[in-house]
Amino acid sequence: MGITTSKFQDSEATLYTMENSNGCKLTVCDYGAVLYSLLMPDRDGKMLDVVLGYEGPEGYRHNDPGLGAVVGRNANRIGKAAFELNGIVWKLEQNDNGNNLHSGFNRYYERMWDAKMSGTDAEPAVIFSLHSPDGDQGFPGTADVTVTYTLTADNEVKISYHAVSDKDTIFNMTNHSYFNLNGHDSGDAVDQILWMDADAYTPADAELIPTGEIAPVDLTPMDFRVAKRIRDEIDSDFEQLTMAGGYDHNWVLAHPGSGRPFAVLKSEKSGIVMEMYTDLPGVQFYSGNFLKGEIGKGGCSYARRAGVCFETQYYPDAVNKPEFPSPVVKAGECYHTTTVYKFKCE
Repeated sequence: MGITTSKFQDSEATLYTMENSNGCKLTVCDYGAVLYSLLMPDRDGKMLDVVLGYEGPEGYRHNDPGLGAVVGRNANRIGKAAFELNGIVWKLEQNDNGNNLHSGFNRYYERMWDAKMSGTDAEPAVIFSLHSPDGDQGFPGTADVTVTYTLTADNEVKISYHAVSDKDTIFNMTNHSYFNLNGHDSGDAVDQILWMDADAYTPADAELIPTGEIAPVDLTPMDFRVAKRIRDEIDSDFEQLTMAGGYDHNWVLAHPGSGRPFAVLKSEKSGIVMEMYTDLPGVQFYSGNFLKGEIGKGGCSYARRAGVCFETQYYPDAVNKPEFPSPVVKAGECYHTTTVYKFKCE
């Protein structure tokens, strides 16, 4: 139990491996504050790494798919790569069809973070810290950001975000890990079964920018209130899915912060179940549509839909949509949010 450290070969990056009394292991890295691997037992007691990742540091230096990534200051998309705050228009990098995706090219998950080991032997934690100067990525305010990973005795991976800025700014951070409960190297993940506690979602235009509408999931392939295989309707002739090449949308969570899971993912093959909890209003469920054979851990290839993401968040383009919950945080106020992925077997 506790934390052990190791180095990537030919790199200054350090891997921190947390282990609990169940033998579960969570490994994170100070380069990018990425979630590198997560070993959980299947129904036969075999440990499976259920998170996609690269073998070495080079992949994380050019991590376009965002494997294991901590995304900030703003996750997801901002339309036309600009927003107005306090009468000033802030222009961001255009890195996605003229829009801003995951805060542009100078990404948090391709930077070195400071690291500190914390927690207890029973529930170890690693705290990553990053100083973000005024104007970083185009956002206002000097900010100090921390991301804390904790592995609990109940096989929970807790990810807590904390940030303060000296100016009004946007904070909307997330984790972009790709999960495959059959193991990261097992092929596609869309035969796994998903339930989500969401009555509505935010339809998007052809550039995947929300239109501002809150649409019911009733009688659409976006309805996961009754658990179903991700594959069942992913290729339906439904405009939202054909535009995105599958699921890549924000769901409006029915009971955020309630202590109830907002989603449950299950693998019939491995028996592993992942329950998810958050205090944020939305989640981007992304079915890995744009993976294209990236070479991962052990030399495996991550083909399309090899993993699925559950990016808890304020809705995409919320800063430009006053009808959406706002990601604006006032100067000196604390941004704090926690998302939990809890694992068990059936």
